[in-house]
Amino acid sequence: MDAALAAGIEPVELLVAGESVEPSLLAEVSTLGHAPRVVAVYRRADLPRGTRDVTLALWRVGDPGNVGTLIRTADAFGAAVALSDECADPLGPRALRATAGAIFRVPLVDWDALPKRRIALVAHGGEPLSEIDLSPPLTFLLGAEREGLPEGLVAQSHKATTIALPGEAESLNVAAAGAIALYELSRRSSL
Repeated sequence: MDAALAAGIEPVELLVAGESVEPSLLAEVSTLGHAPRVVAVYRRADLPRGTRDVTLALWRVGDPGNVGTLIRTADAFGAAVALSDECADPLGPRALRATAGAIFRVPLVDWDALPKRRIALVAHGGEPLSEIDLSPPLTFLLGAEREGLPEGLVAQSHKATTIALPGEAESLNVAAAGAIALYELSRRSSL
């Protein structure tokens, strides 16, 4: 709730345990392991919209924890987020918890409004991330946890890049890959 208020977004409804609602009722509707003290309801239309120079575009990322983590990561690095059809709902309970309030600060961009220079993150066979031009404006395309990005989407991208993995893991979790890509861009920008 603090993040929403700091962003100037007021709740439509505010339920406070012991004040406006019985604590046991909040416990019944909660998806948390414990009863919340406050439940706030917001309008979807009040969430940030617009674009930024860098966007994380999530293609069919189905795990709500990964969607929320990537929104939080975008917030940390000043990026926007776009969600394709079949992505987990960013407003579902698990995704919202994973955003840690970033949902109120990160613009959600329409898929059709992505910055045109697109860098596809692929598990294998792309150019090393360390060698790719990351000058904004750009979009990092991140694929579903198991399938990755479809070949057609990779082919439409400016570049396909792979994060070098010196260890034994076959690939990275999509949220880890997005965080590394944004960190690499940030690191270069600060040099």
